[in-house]
Amino acid sequence: MNRNVGRLLAGGVALALATATPLAAKTLVYCSEGSPENFTPALNTTGTSFDAARPVYDQLVHFVRGSAELEAGLAESWVVAPDGLTITFKLRKGVKIHSGVNGFKPTRDFNADDVIWSFERQGKAEHPFAKVSGGKYDYYADMDMAKIVKSFTKTDDTTLVMALNEPNVPILANLAMDFASIHSAEYADFLLKAGKPEQFDQNPVGTGPFSFVAYQKDAVIRFKKNADYWGEKALVDDLVYAITPDPTARYSKLKAGECHFAIAPRPADVAEIGNDPALKLSKQSGLNIAYWAFNVQKKPFDDKRVRQAMNMAIDKPTIIRDVYLGAGQAAKNLIPPTLWGYNDAVQDYPFDPAKAAALLKEAGVTTPLEIDLWYMPVQRPYNPNAKRIAEMMQADLAKVGVTATLKTYEWGEYRKRAQQGEHTTAQLGWTGDNGDPDNFFFLRGCSAARAGGQNLTKWCNKDYDDMLNKAKSSPDAAARAELYKKMQVIEHDEAPDMKIAHSIVYEAMRKEVEGFKQSPLGGHHFKGVDIK
Repeated sequence: MNRNVGRLLAGGVALALATATPLAAKTLVYCSEGSPENFTPALNTTGTSFDAARPVYDQLVHFVRGSAELEAGLAESWVVAPDGLTITFKLRKGVKIHSGVNGFKPTRDFNADDVIWSFERQGKAEHPFAKVSGGKYDYYADMDMAKIVKSFTKTDDTTLVMALNEPNVPILANLAMDFASIHSAEYADFLLKAGKPEQFDQNPVGTGPFSFVAYQKDAVIRFKKNADYWGEKALVDDLVYAITPDPTARYSKLKAGECHFAIAPRPADVAEIGNDPALKLSKQSGLNIAYWAFNVQKKPFDDKRVRQAMNMAIDKPTIIRDVYLGAGQAAKNLIPPTLWGYNDAVQDYPFDPAKAAALLKEAGVTTPLEIDLWYMPVQRPYNPNAKRIAEMMQADLAKVGVTATLKTYEWGEYRKRAQQGEHTTAQLGWTGDNGDPDNFFFLRGCSAARAGGQNLTKWCNKDYDDMLNKAKSSPDAAARAELYKKMQVIEHDEAPDMKIAHSIVYEAMRKEVEGFKQSPLGGHHFKGVDIK
């Protein structure tokens, strides 16, 4: 029956859950929200793409499932030198690498060569795979990994030394992030010799709890259990991602039993889901931010008075009330108030259209001012309805003489164009990757403001950036927190964006799903998840 499920999905036909007997294979179906850009996390920046690749890979260090605490991953232990400039990792022995769907069969277990290959692809221009699939490693670049990391060297197959150019407090947490996923160097050599290196990022091979089976764009991704997995086991035999962008359609599939789990239910559906005896909800305050970015490289947004005016022109309380429906709180800082280093003394910009109009006039802006306002084509945990928010912004802006033209693109194209700085203004957001404040503040750092970087505002402030870099190297958490508080004051005054909301994140699933642990970092992990 479960093989039939896979065939139905591959053909794009409606999925029916398998009513398996105790001896039958188990299939877990996840109604996801979008298609991945590819299956190599180092090339991507979106939760959609990370979720799609996550079953396949491991990292040196893992986050404990359901938390931001660190635990051993492919490295069973590590030692940080007293000066903080080297970290020596002892790697696990006997970790099996998946076979590929294109004929690849590993001849050895995971070892240090795979780690070195995975990081040097991102950090060395001469690496044979550096330019494959476009060769853009935004996380590695925007987090200054090239500046921080001096080298990776191996003492033997199971001992790896990571040398740093300077001490870096968040580095271990960074190594647990998706961009630091470990690949198979032997698989890369196999494809290079076959003249098919582009398959590396489309037909993934890793060491994770599931191995890749097939992908049909905008329809389905299929994985199967890795029976040889070294860590917490997959409890289902098959994992299927039924790609369903529309939240109403996801909810319908969940109710009908066509998927076991659905991402990002609409706030309007939460109460009904909670009252349905066949369904259940998980929720927690999101480690996230939704924001509206102003491209400071385009006039008149190079003037902070214009950016401040935009903050005052938008009726944020009404957006929170009518779009988030109680599942979000107004944001005034990049980091959420649940994260250490939060500066509650910062005062949010008031909704004041008269003051906004006066600031525009003071800045020499002639109205009507025409701008574009990009909105995301997908629902994200931090933004339940980007188009609706854009429409409300458009109406508010019209009242102060600003004509906003709404624009969007396919999700991968949206990200690529916005990171290049094509927009005048654009909605986006962030879910923290590692539980460290640095993971939010780097979004306004100068490295990330480059063309192609994740700082969509393209704003670069030397004082802010100096504090950002100083905080990374300080072992004193209290000193770091004080730096972060000062950075929030600078960023608020300069107003390269308008912070919209921090959301409550809901996960919807059927009652028969057991063992799912909601991650504060926003990712979905299906190892350890079972179906009754």
